[in-house]
Amino acid sequence: MKSFLKLPLIAFCILLPSQFLLAQETTDYTTSAGGSPVPAIIGLLVALLMIVAMWKVFAKAGQPGWASIIPIYNLYIWCKIVGRPAWWIILMLIPFVNIIVGIVLCIDMAKSFGKGVGFGIGLAFLGIIFLPILGFGSAQYQGAAAAEPNQGAVVSQPQQDV
Repeated sequence: MKSFLKLPLIAFCILLPSQFLLAQETTDYTTSAGGSPVPAIIGLLVALLMIVAMWKVFAKAGQPGWASIIPIYNLYIWCKIVGRPAWWIILMLIPFVNIIVGIVLCIDMAKSFGKGVGFGIGLAFLGIIFLPILGFGSAQYQGAAAAEPNQGAVVSQPQQDV
C-alpha cells in the first residue's frame, strides 16, 4: 500500500528534470529589446478609422454617434437602424448563429443606405473597406430596409355586404 502512495512522488521526481533537460530556449530576456511598435500603431489607426466610420454611419441614420462605441447598445441601435427587432441582440450572442445574423444585418444596413446586396456582403466580409465608404461617402439613410411596411399600423378590411 505504501508503494502506491509513493507513486505520485516518484512520477514527479522523474518528470521534473525532463522539463529542464528538454528546454531548448536560451534567450536572455534581460537584454532583449522587444518587438517593433509599428504593428501596434497600425492596429490602433485601423481601430480608430473603424470607430469613426461607424460613428458617421450611426449619425447619418439619425442615431447618436457615441452609441457606436458602447458594447451591446450598439447592436441594439444597429438593429433599430436596419429595422430588425431588438431580440436579435440575443442571436448576436450565440456562437455561429451570430455569423449569419451579422451578414443579414450588414445586407440590411446596405439596403437601408440605398446600396445593394453585394455592398452588404462587402460590409460583412471586408468591413475595413466598405464601412468607411458608407460612413464618409455620399450614401444617405433611406429608412429601415427590414421594417415591415405596415409595422404598428392597423389595417382595416373593407366590409362586404351580405
